[in-house]
Amino acid sequence: MSKNAMQPRHSSDPSLIFVFGSNLAGYHGAGSAREAFKFWDAQWGCGEGPTGRAYAIPTKDWNMRTLPISDITKSVDKFLLYAGAHPELRFRIVAIGCGLAGYAPIQIAPLFHLAPLNCELPAEFRPREKR
Repeated sequence: MSKNAMQPRHSSDPSLIFVFGSNLAGYHGAGSAREAFKFWDAQWGCGEGPTGRAYAIPTKDWNMRTLPISDITKSVDKFLLYAGAHPELRFRIVAIGCGLAGYAPIQIAPLFHLAPLNCELPAEFRPREKR
């Protein structure tokens, strides 16, 4: 996980939603899930979808095993529909799946290529400029 993913980025702005990697059990004990629980009011036991001032995208299953990319893709697609339906909100996305779940940004970033403009992608997911 990048160093930036663990720096508290909470905000008093009610339109800012923290998007984090979770597990299906909704145990928010480590990584960005812990940050969501501590600073963004994510509810314990909610492993997918909107929760508090956050949105959970599962990258691990009920037994804390890493989910396959195909499952993560389905959850990201649900999130992108949700974000598109809520243009009044801004979604700050961390590099989900690239910490405790063990994926590389190059594997996860393409899942967000159709993210609406109200989504703030982490640096790891943004295309590099040509040099």
